[in-house]
Amino acid sequence: MVSVRRPGVLALLLGLAACARSAGPPSAAPPAADMRADPTDRDSTGPASPLPEVPMERGPLAIRVVYPPPDVVVRAKDSSFLLGSVGTGDARLTINGYPVRVWPNGAWLAWMPLPQDSLMQFRIAARTATDSSVLNYAVLRGGWAPPPGPELWLDSMSLAPRGRVWWPAGEYLTLSARASEGAEVRLRLPDGTVVPLLAESRLEEIPEAIRAFDRDTTNLVSSVRRDRYVGVLRGRSVGPSPGPALPSPWIPPVAEGLPPDSVAWGVVEAIRGADTVRARWPLQVGLLDTLPVVAELNDDTTGTGITDGITVGRAVPGGTYHWFFPNGTRARVSGRLNGDLRLRLAPESEVWIASAEARPVPGLTAVPAIVGSVRLTPMKDRIRMRVPLSQRVPFQVTESDRSVTLRLYGALSDVNWIQYGAHDTLIRRVAWAQDALNEVTLRLDLARSLWGYHAHWERGDLILDVRRPPALDRGGSLRGRLIAVDPGHPPGGSTGPTGLREAEANLAIGLEVKRLLEQEGARVFMTRTEDVPLELWPRVDLAERAGADILVSIHNNALPDGVNPFTNNGTSVYYNQPRSVSLARAVQAALVRRLGVRDLGIGRGDLAMVRTTWMPSVLTEGLFIIVPEQEAALRSPRGQRLYAEAVVEGIRRFLRERALES
Repeated sequence: MVSVRRPGVLALLLGLAACARSAGPPSAAPPAADMRADPTDRDSTGPASPLPEVPMERGPLAIRVVYPPPDVVVRAKDSSFLLGSVGTGDARLTINGYPVRVWPNGAWLAWMPLPQDSLMQFRIAARTATDSSVLNYAVLRGGWAPPPGPELWLDSMSLAPRGRVWWPAGEYLTLSARASEGAEVRLRLPDGTVVPLLAESRLEEIPEAIRAFDRDTTNLVSSVRRDRYVGVLRGRSVGPSPGPALPSPWIPPVAEGLPPDSVAWGVVEAIRGADTVRARWPLQVGLLDTLPVVAELNDDTTGTGITDGITVGRAVPGGTYHWFFPNGTRARVSGRLNGDLRLRLAPESEVWIASAEARPVPGLTAVPAIVGSVRLTPMKDRIRMRVPLSQRVPFQVTESDRSVTLRLYGALSDVNWIQYGAHDTLIRRVAWAQDALNEVTLRLDLARSLWGYHAHWERGDLILDVRRPPALDRGGSLRGRLIAVDPGHPPGGSTGPTGLREAEANLAIGLEVKRLLEQEGARVFMTRTEDVPLELWPRVDLAERAGADILVSIHNNALPDGVNPFTNNGTSVYYNQPRSVSLARAVQAALVRRLGVRDLGIGRGDLAMVRTTWMPSVLTEGLFIIVPEQEAALRSPRGQRLYAEAVVEGIRRFLRERALES
């Protein structure tokens, strides 16, 4: 599974999980009929799964919880899952009185109603014919609070924005807060100015995990709430100065954190009748200077030398990746919210980046770049387009099936010549346009479907390399093809009920994929062949440097808190670039057919392993390691072989289809 582990909580919880043994069976309240911990959903691996049967285990009774571990904060609305093992397949298990199925190998998986508390207590009781055991297990729950009563309330943690903000004097800054319905809410500034916040009807927020992964559409129904209040502020500094928006590397930066309470702050008030609730609004707003600040991007400002040389851009702070700027790109600063810096790409285009990846360019004003005449150079493995610019402005490359479009922000065209060079069958034509004020586009129309591209700066020129598709065999032969196989993780990864680590399962499958591919004459590049940590960017970089034709990253899945694993498991394949859709569909179809699990379909994901632009790439989530029978299959050579055969079949089909296109 591609995931990021959440930070730990108080070590005190480790002492709260105490295991006590008793001679008699544990007491258990009768389970609620509609909230069974073990739904009898026998469709978790399909009606006629070819996966191997779960082996029988007979060992000492020992309760183990794999997820959630004590150092994780569970974030779910009303229900979530727990999983682990009891050491033997002949045990009976209950959690808070709810019966839980135990698989033959001692694994268990439970879908549970969550206790209504921020510190949740689970009583896990197991017994066999000769033994019994009880584990009292405590887990923190995040985002939970008792339902508000009739008294007046103001949620000080909901105040947004908070921290340090730099904003243009002529632009509105939106303020928001949560408070009792029907209250009068306002921000009072130190000079007595009052900024009203008006009530706004909103739908109750549904977690992104539910929207992305829950197949039960009834969970997408939300209620209307009127406890959010919104106002605007313009042309006003608030609180102590936050310092310069983009500190110079030669001047010590302003210390992070908030100034002491002795400094005058804005105060938010919620008023209803004779009652008033107040809270300090921890907000510092500084107005941007009228003179433009230009930033130069560099993702390695500390000089480690181990970054990918790309600063990612987002449409919203903390959002998904949408732009990729090589080091040296320059753009005008238009705002900042704490560690997120906003750049003005063009009059109607803005982007958010990490402020730590930008430095001011002294004395440089934000004037449009001039785009000069373009030259194409055919090369053995690519077509190179060289675009001269007077400045390294931000740009974006987008693709369709048979075209690549380069959009240059903050640029004006002076493209007098477009020189194609020697005749080449890959490029049909190149067109340019001044699409909007300060935006220039160059579009390359291709004679064949796009295979990949790269873009980078070379002094003052932007270089766009369009990869030449490999010579493919129409019969589907893999001979001579170079396939990059990436066994996902470590670091990170999920763990199954009996302790199988995802990284271990991924490696076993990856090595089997390698063996099968080499049997068919393919060359294979493995990003790792041992159980050792390897970060994401080096995996992609190694595959690109090797010149791999395609990249397949092997993973197995888990679910976020609050998503029912009994009804939402299956197989899926993810891609990022449009050219990889057909590869994803081919591998997905083969996985569903050979593994016999639910078809969850393909998906576009903002995943590092499939963002490579140099080759088609996909990430497989073949089985759910948290589902006991699927974890058992991942432990077995037969299950690993079925998975690997599906990957190879999908690769073969994709290459055959692409060969027939040309």
